[in-house]
Amino acid sequence: MRWSQAFIPTLKEDPAEAEVASHKLMIRAGMLRKVAPGIHDYLPLGWRVIKRVEDIVRQEMDRTGAHELLLPANCPAELWQKSGRYDAYGPELLRYKDRSEHELVFGPTHEEVITDLVDREIKSYRELPVTLYQIQTKFRDEIRPRFGVLRAREFCMKDAYSFHVSKKSLDATYKLMYEAYHRICQRCGVDYRSVQAAGGTIGGSFTEEFMVLTERGEDSILVCECGFAGKPEMVAVKEAGTRDTGHGTRDGGPEEVATPNVHTVEEVAALLKLKPAQVVKTMLYTYGDQAIAVLVRGDHAVSEAKLAAYCQAEVTLADEQTIKKITGGPLGFSGPVGLKGVKLIADSALQAGGEVVTGANKQDAHLKGVVLARDAEVVAWEDLREAAAADTCPKCAKPLNEKRGIEVGHVFKLGIKYSKAMNANFIDQSGKEQPYIMGCYGFGVTRMVAAIIEQLHDEDGIIWPASVAPYQVVISPLNMAKPALKEAAEKIYQDLLAAGTEVLLDDRELATGAKLKDADLIGIPLRVTIGERSIKEGKVELKLRREKDAKLVAPDKAAEEAGKILEEERKKLEP
Repeated sequence: MRWSQAFIPTLKEDPAEAEVASHKLMIRAGMLRKVAPGIHDYLPLGWRVIKRVEDIVRQEMDRTGAHELLLPANCPAELWQKSGRYDAYGPELLRYKDRSEHELVFGPTHEEVITDLVDREIKSYRELPVTLYQIQTKFRDEIRPRFGVLRAREFCMKDAYSFHVSKKSLDATYKLMYEAYHRICQRCGVDYRSVQAAGGTIGGSFTEEFMVLTERGEDSILVCECGFAGKPEMVAVKEAGTRDTGHGTRDGGPEEVATPNVHTVEEVAALLKLKPAQVVKTMLYTYGDQAIAVLVRGDHAVSEAKLAAYCQAEVTLADEQTIKKITGGPLGFSGPVGLKGVKLIADSALQAGGEVVTGANKQDAHLKGVVLARDAEVVAWEDLREAAAADTCPKCAKPLNEKRGIEVGHVFKLGIKYSKAMNANFIDQSGKEQPYIMGCYGFGVTRMVAAIIEQLHDEDGIIWPASVAPYQVVISPLNMAKPALKEAAEKIYQDLLAAGTEVLLDDRELATGAKLKDADLIGIPLRVTIGERSIKEGKVELKLRREKDAKLVAPDKAAEEAGKILEEERKKLEP
C-alpha cells in the first residue's frame, strides 16, 4: 500500500476527550473516530489490526475443534425472559420493539440464543459434545462509556459455547479453551495473567479471566513471584495471627458516642482518633427473600463473590429502606450490637478480638468499646473480605503484589444454569431427558487491540507486535523528489510485495521529521529508512520500532534482511 493512496488521517495532538493511552493513540494514529458515546468508526488501519486479532482467535478456536457460525444480533426478548435474565441483566441490556410490537434485545452475549438453537437441533447424547463460536458485534448500554474501546457500548467479541452430557466432558473442553486463550494472548505479544474470577451476570460454577497487565487497567489483580495470580475478591485470605484492632478490653459494655455529620470509616476514625482498622463496617445484603449482615474491618472490603459462595446464591447490597427496616437506623450507622432477626457473620480478621467501634443503629451515633465475641451474636467467622497486597500468597505464603489489568477473556463453567431455565434437554443413554451441561468462553477482540496499545507504547506512539500489526514494514524515503531515493524505495517495495510481506510505502511529499513521526506513531514493527547520505554510501537503514539502534544493509539486500528480522519477531511470539 502507498501511503498517498491510503486513508490514514493521523493527528499531531492528543484529542481532548481521550484519557488513556490506547484511546489517544488510536485516534491520533488514524485508527478510530467517535460517532456517539461508546460507539466508534474503525478506520482502515484500525480494522486491519482488529482482523489480525480475529485471525489469531479464529485459528485457535478452530484448533480446539470448535465450529464457527453467526447468530443474530437482534434477539427475541422471550428467550431472555425464559432464562430469567431479561430483568436481571439490568439497564445495560438494550430493549426495543419492532414494527409488529414484538420485543427484541440487541445481544450483549448469546447464551439464550445458542441454547435455543442447540435445543432445536441436537437431541441425542451421541451428538455431544459440541462447541460453537462466533465473532460478532455486541452492544451493552454502559452507563458511562469511556476509555475508547476499553469501555465501549458497541464492540467486537468472540463468544463460544460448549454443550456436554457430563461434567467430565465439560472439564475436558474447558481445559482446551483455557489453553487456547493462553496461546491467543501469547501470540498477541502481551504480558498477561489468568486469574480465578466471579461469574457476574453470566453465572457459572467456575470462571477464570485473562488479564493484560498495564498500569491503567481498570481491574486490580494480586500476583506472586511463584506464578500465582488472582482477583482480590477471589483470593483466599489466611489471617496471620492477632491484628491491632483495639487497645484491650474494658469492663462493662459498649459506650455510645455522638458522631454528627460523619459518614465514612475514615471520618469516624478521625473523629474518635482511631485507625480505620479499629472501626467495623456492618454491611447488609439480601439474597432471595433473606437478609444477612456482614462485619468487616474498616480498612477492608466485603468480597461479594465470597459472600455469594457462602450464601450459595447471588447477593445484593440492601437498599436504604431494607436497612431501616432491619436495623431501625439510617444508612451509614448500622451496627451488630442488639441486631435481631438477621443472620450475622463476620470476617475472620475480626476474630482476633479487641475493642472496636461500630454503628449504633441510630442517626449520628456510634458505639465504642464493642467486643464482638461478647456484644454481638456472630454465628460464623469466615473469609469474607477482599485480599490486598499486604496479604500472603495462598500458594507459597510469600507477599502478594498488586498489579492493574485489563480483562480480555473470560471462560466459564456454566453447568445447567441456562439449559434448566430454558428447558433445553437431550436424551441420555438410558432414554431419559437431561439438561445440557454448558460452558461459555468470551474474548474481547477490540478490547485486546486497546490492551496491546496500553501495554506496548512509548512517548512517540504505538509499538505493534509483528503478529497483529496493520503492516509489517514501513518504507520511509526521506525525499521522494530525489531519483536515487525514489528508485531504491520502489525496488525495496516491490521486493517485499513479491515476498508476501505487507508493506506500507510512505511516498508522500512531506518533511523528514513528519514522516518519521508518523511512522513511529502508527507503530509498524520494522522501518526501512532511505536517506541521501546512506544511499550515497550504498546503504539503507533497518530499524525495529521498539529498538533504538538501526542496521545498515545494501538496498538489494533490504527485503531479504527484513524477512529474516520479521521471522525472528514472529518466532518470539510462538506459544
